[in-house]
Amino acid sequence: MSAITAGGGPIGGMPKLFGYDVPDHQGIDLVRKLLHSPIRAVDTSNGYSGGKSERRIGVGIREEGGLPADFLVATKVDACDGDYSGRRIRDSVKESQDRLGLDILPLVQLHDPEFHPVEQFGLPGGAVEALVALRDEGTIGHLGVAGGHTPTLHRMLDLGVFEVLLTHSRLTFLDRGADELIDRATEAGMGVANAAVLGGGLLANRNAKPLYGFRPARPEILAAAAQLHDLADELGVSLPDAAVQLSLRDPRIDTTVVGFSKPERIGKLLSSLEQDIREEFWSRAAELMPDRGLWLDAETLRPDPGSAHRPAASRRRPG
Repeated sequence: MSAITAGGGPIGGMPKLFGYDVPDHQGIDLVRKLLHSPIRAVDTSNGYSGGKSERRIGVGIREEGGLPADFLVATKVDACDGDYSGRRIRDSVKESQDRLGLDILPLVQLHDPEFHPVEQFGLPGGAVEALVALRDEGTIGHLGVAGGHTPTLHRMLDLGVFEVLLTHSRLTFLDRGADELIDRATEAGMGVANAAVLGGGLLANRNAKPLYGFRPARPEILAAAAQLHDLADELGVSLPDAAVQLSLRDPRIDTTVVGFSKPERIGKLLSSLEQDIREEFWSRAAELMPDRGLWLDAETLRPDPGSAHRPAASRRRPG
């Protein structure tokens, strides 16, 4: 895999979350250009924009004559009206196959298990059993789990069936809550993907919505984000570039998921990876970073219908 994976949420357009929509032609054009770029993976989900993300990816693949052999499409199974049964898993996978135009889905991830009773996943006839059966049948290549609540993800890893871990919002400048989880996954030989490294926008723009992990940000997170922006301005550093590079510098991370919606962002993103960031910034930023999770683990979890949470092999960097 490339060190960067394109996030599929913006490809489908999520105006409630991102504050803007993405027209069909723009999303499809982005996919077509991704297929010819150094970025060799896209991460999407059955539930993103009611399936529009997967549909646009499928159209882009079809218009380019098929999926290149070295390009990975990762998707996620999603519940429907709270149903996360084995039957729903099979339906979700079939919907993704049809939209993407792929008979075999290279990587399928169980999405956001934290919003459902964790006990149900390991039951006979449940979601995990269905995923394993689909892998055994050859419909799925590899299995992953994707979410943000680290205690729930630890419990999912206890099941011993997943090959890839995707965690969002938990290994950034603003939250280190996934450190132990990622250590565990790495020691088990799993692939690790790190997503939402811009904190949902707080590290991208001073004027971003006061959200972190797609939920209202705690005061200490907002204060830390403001301090990081001040530091970046003082030293002439692009904070969004540094946030991506922070993930790339971590040897445990196989790929960093970065969402964007415009084709021209591909070149700008790749160029930003080559920017030399002063060592003074890294050392002073480390002093501001928390040594624990500040976001979600201690909070009551509630489904957020507007959320867009977002495998692994070599750590080959694009370009």
